[in-house]
Amino acid sequence: MRLRNSTLFNAAVIRKILVRSPPSGFATIHAPAAPFSDSNDSEVEDGDAASFCVFQDKDLLRKSQSDGGTGLYALDLIQRGSLVPDYNLYSKLLKECTRLGKVEQGRIVHAHLVDSHFLDNHLVLQNIIVNMYAKCGCLDDARRMFDEMPTKDMVTWTALIAGFSQNNRPRDALLLFPQMLRLGFQPNHFTLSSLLKASGSEHGLDPGTQLHAFCLKYGYQSSVYVGSALVDMYARCGHMDAAQLAFDGMPTKSEVSWNALISGHARKGEGEHALHLLWKMQRKNFQPTHFTYSSVLSACASIGALEQGKWVHAHMIKSGLKLIAFIGNTLLDMYAKAGSIDDAKRVFDRLVKPDVVSWNTMLTGCAQHGLGKETLDRFEQMLRIGIEPNEISFLCVLTACSHSGLLDEGLYYFELMKKYKVEPDVPHYVTFVDLLGRVGLLDRAERFIREMPIEPTAAVWGALLGACRMHKNMELGVYAAERAFELDPHDSGPRMLLSNIYASAGRWRDVAKVRKMMKESGVKKQPACSWVEIENAVHLFVANDETHPRIKEIRGKWEEISGKIKEIGYVPDTSHVLLFVDQQEREEKLQYHSEKLALAFALLNTPTGSPIRIKKNIRVCGDCHAAIKFVSKVVDREIIVRDTNRFHRFRDGSCSCGDYW
Repeated sequence: MRLRNSTLFNAAVIRKILVRSPPSGFATIHAPAAPFSDSNDSEVEDGDAASFCVFQDKDLLRKSQSDGGTGLYALDLIQRGSLVPDYNLYSKLLKECTRLGKVEQGRIVHAHLVDSHFLDNHLVLQNIIVNMYAKCGCLDDARRMFDEMPTKDMVTWTALIAGFSQNNRPRDALLLFPQMLRLGFQPNHFTLSSLLKASGSEHGLDPGTQLHAFCLKYGYQSSVYVGSALVDMYARCGHMDAAQLAFDGMPTKSEVSWNALISGHARKGEGEHALHLLWKMQRKNFQPTHFTYSSVLSACASIGALEQGKWVHAHMIKSGLKLIAFIGNTLLDMYAKAGSIDDAKRVFDRLVKPDVVSWNTMLTGCAQHGLGKETLDRFEQMLRIGIEPNEISFLCVLTACSHSGLLDEGLYYFELMKKYKVEPDVPHYVTFVDLLGRVGLLDRAERFIREMPIEPTAAVWGALLGACRMHKNMELGVYAAERAFELDPHDSGPRMLLSNIYASAGRWRDVAKVRKMMKESGVKKQPACSWVEIENAVHLFVANDETHPRIKEIRGKWEEISGKIKEIGYVPDTSHVLLFVDQQEREEKLQYHSEKLALAFALLNTPTGSPIRIKKNIRVCGDCHAAIKFVSKVVDREIIVRDTNRFHRFRDGSCSCGDYW
C-alpha cells in the first residue's frame, strides 16, 4: 500500500494547516478522518480543515486503540488519513524507539514504512533504522537492513560499526573496516572511536596499532574523541605506558580521557596510581564522574585500601553526586573487600533499590567474612522480595556453606539451582567439591567429580587435592594431583600442594622429585607476601624480609610479642615448615613469615586499640593463624587478615572462621 500526501488533503486544507501550524512538538491531525484510499478521488471539504486537533510528541509510541490497528496510534491515524505522513514524523517515531529501547515498536514503524514505500531511496530514514536496531542490540536486524540498502554513506557504516563495537561483537566491527576502505569511504572520528573500542576488546595490539596509524594518516590525532578512544584501547590491552603516551599527546582532554586512563590502572590493581590520577584530574579542573569514582573505588577494593576508599567516598559525597545503582554497588564491594563488612552493610541498607548485583555483592562479602548463617538468611530474604537469583548468587551461597562447614545447607542449595533453572558451572562444582572435602567426605567428593555432567577441570581436582592436604590423605591426594597436572601443567598450585603432602608425611625424596619436576618444566612457586596500609601508604613484606628500612625494629617487636603469646599458651606449629631441618631451625623459619612481620610493623605504627588490617596473596598458614589469635588477646585489638579465600577477624583470642578454613 503506497501513501500519497495528495490523497489526504486538498490544496485548500493544506493552506489552512500551514497558516495555523501547531508549535514544535506537535503534529497536525485532520478531523473528521478521511478513510484511507489508494485512489485520487478522496476529497476533503475546505470547511472541515478548520477543525484540527493536536498530536503531541509524548503520544508518539502510544498503542493502538483498536485490535485491528497497526499497533501504534500514530500509524493508525496515518492509515485512516487523519495524520500527514512525512519524514519528520517517521524520524521522530524511530528516534523515540531508539531512545527508549522499544525495538518491537521500531519494527512496527519499519514494516509500515516498507509497506508504504516511504522508505524507498530515503537514505536518512534507512540510516536511522540501522542505528535503531544497532543501539537496541538487534545486530542481525541491523546487518540485514545494512545489506539491503542500495546506497550507503559514512553514517551507515559508522552506525553498524558502533553497534557491533558496543554490543560485544568487536571482531564483526573490525571486519567492516577494510570493506569500507575498499569502497572508498574515509572514516570520521566517530568511526575510528568505535573501531578503537572494538580493538580494545580483542586480544593483542595489532588491530589497535594499525588503527592508530590510520588516525595519524587521516589527521584525527588531535580529536578528543579519537584520543580518548586510543587511551582506552591501550589501557584495555594492558599497555599503560602506551596509554599514558597517547594521553599526554592529546592537545585537548575531557573527563572521558581521564576516566580511560584511571580505569586502566584500576583494572591492573594499581590503586595508588589511580588515586594519584584522581587528585591530578581535580587539580586540572576536571570534575570526576560516577565512572571515575567507580574505577577508583574498584582499585581501592583490589588492594584492600580501606582508608583511601573512605576518602574517595567522602569526596564523592562532597561533590554532590548521587548514590546511583552501579556506584552504590562498587562502594559496597569496596568496603566488603577492604575488610569493613559493617560499612558494607550500611551502604547496602541505604541503596534505594538494590538489584541482583547489589544482593550478590552483599552475599559475597558476608561469605568471605565467614558469616555463613547471615549469608543464607540474606539469600532467603532476597528470594522473598522477588529478586531472581543467578549463577553468582548461588556461587556466593555455596561459598558461604563451604567456608562455614554447612554441609546440609550446601546440598540443599546445590539442588535448588534446578528450580531457578541455573546450570552449575565449573566454579559451582569446585566450591561443592571443596565443601565435601573440608568436612572430610573425600570419597564422596571423588565420586561426585566422576559423576559430574561436564569434564572436570584442573580447578576441580585442585579442590580435592587441597582437601587431601588438609586431611592428610596422601594416596588420594597424589591421584588428584596427577589429574590436575595433566589438565594444567603450568599451574604451580597443585605441585606445591603435593609437595606439602609429601613433606607432612616425611617423604623428602618425593618432595625433591616434585621440586625438580617444577624446575624442569619452568613452573615457579608464587612467593608469599603480605602488605599493610599505614597512613595511606602500603608496606609490603615477604618471609624473612631483609629489605625494609626498619626491619631490625620490626623483628625486635615480633620477638617481644612472640615471648608474650608463648606465656599464655602459644606453641609454634612446626608442621607448617616443609623443609628437612631440625626442630630449632623449624621454629626460626616460622618466626618471620610475611604476615607476622606486617603485624609487627602495624603494632609499631598504629594507635593503641585501633583495628589492624593485613592482606596476604596466598592462604594464611596454620601457625600464623594460631599466633595471631593469641596476639589479638595480648594487645586487645581487632586484627583482620584477608587472604586469597576469605577474611579472618581475630578478636580476644578467637577468629571469625571458627578455625575452619
